[in-house]
Amino acid sequence: MTIKIYGVPISTCTARATACLYEKGVDFELVPVNFFGGEHKQPAFLSKNPFGQIPALEDGDLTLFESRAITAYVAEKFKETGTDLIRHNNLKEAALVKVWIQVESQSFDPAITPIVLEYVLAPIKGKTADQAVIDANLVKLEKVLDVYESRLSSTKYLAGDFYSLADLHHYPYTHYFMTTPWASLVNDRPHVKAWWEDISSRPSYKKMAEAITSG
Repeated sequence: MTIKIYGVPISTCTARATACLYEKGVDFELVPVNFFGGEHKQPAFLSKNPFGQIPALEDGDLTLFESRAITAYVAEKFKETGTDLIRHNNLKEAALVKVWIQVESQSFDPAITPIVLEYVLAPIKGKTADQAVIDANLVKLEKVLDVYESRLSSTKYLAGDFYSLADLHHYPYTHYFMTTPWASLVNDRPHVKAWWEDISSRPSYKKMAEAITSG
């Protein structure tokens, strides 16, 4: 039975889930949700995610929501397929993957998300970007990227010298961020820049980016 992902390609959280499936080489069906029409707040979708947020995953009788939980499930279920994203045969490496997944979720995401929402999403909704919000979060993001620069000076990827979910989880928001006037925050840090150029050259990233562009 084919895995179904309910969402839209331009959604960062949907893109995080689909990028993982692309990386693992797993076939799936993307079931479009009329996000701007509020379909995700209707009873049919709320039965899949009671919080009314995309994406949701269906795999047989299993329904999941929260994009990072979805990627963890996919990485575990298909751990013998494609890239080992969780280092399931090495306890120490697996622990480091979990650490940097938390860093992305708790430090990187809260800083970069408001910037992308204000610069990219607000105009789509017919609103003017709040520059004060952007500026405040650029300061936060700089501090996070300083930590990344230090970390990546000694390891090729965030969890070590191996690509993992910790890196993949950065795809969607960084993809959008690099289209903003502040991409220099990445490009001015040589190790962060090299890391981003590396992971954004992967086929899974390119498929995700193509899906975002095509809508």
